[in-house]
Amino acid sequence: MEILNSRNSLEAYVERNREMGKIIGFAPTMGALHAGHISLYEAASHDNDLIISSIFINPTQFNNAEDLLKYPKTLDQDLQKLKDSGYVSAVYLPSEKDLYPNGTASKSYDFGGLDREMEGASRPGHFDGVGTVVEELLRQVQPDHAYFGEKDFQQLAIIRNLVKQTGIPVKIHAVPTMREPGGLAMSSRNLRLTPTQRKEAEIIHQTLLRANEWFRVLTVTEINERVKEIFENTRLKLEYFRIADEDTLKETDFFYKDRNYRAFIVAHAGSVRLIDNMHLD
Repeated sequence: MEILNSRNSLEAYVERNREMGKIIGFAPTMGALHAGHISLYEAASHDNDLIISSIFINPTQFNNAEDLLKYPKTLDQDLQKLKDSGYVSAVYLPSEKDLYPNGTASKSYDFGGLDREMEGASRPGHFDGVGTVVEELLRQVQPDHAYFGEKDFQQLAIIRNLVKQTGIPVKIHAVPTMREPGGLAMSSRNLRLTPTQRKEAEIIHQTLLRANEWFRVLTVTEINERVKEIFENTRLKLEYFRIADEDTLKETDFFYKDRNYRAFIVAHAGSVRLIDNMHLD
């Protein structure tokens, strides 16, 4: 597994492999890797001749400076996990200057309102930060295929929109959420949970399963009320639960037969903010 420590080394690596006709897969990360990240590379292994990973903690997508400082930095362990997986051919470790040559600031995008729903409502500028770094990484890596997890479904929708509006020639693949044995969605933030909190947080996935059972049997209002009741009987704090159209991410108040819906949930276990979602069928 090659370590690419600069944009120049990345571009030389890509050019060399392009000349050999290699099909390139890519999945960017911010480190603190877990099995969910490795599942991206496993998925990529079916479509590509070689796979590139990247590790970069992107400052422009953090609204809270404290969150940026708290974000776990585990580079040595991350590199070992990527190497042990056997899927990754090279890892790009860009500097801030490699991705922000003109200063650390986000571009402004028009995501057609996708960025104003849910996570975007409370994190202004967050998706501009995501879009800026993902666009730059895609332009530098030049992959044929790129892989993103469904756990961050809104981010996935934003990236699909970004690729469409910029015309970057890459196919975006969605990879199903990896879960811990009790159903909790794998996340770098789980490292901050106590054993008790981790067990309590399993109610998040259990609630999504219940919502799927209630889908088209109960009204949206009735489902919302039942979810609220569930969390009133836990120590977790429910930030929001909503059922939204998968294409627009707009919250719905009625189920139309020709639409696809997804339930989204955010809850806090102490100071740890946890997100999850599930397609409703």
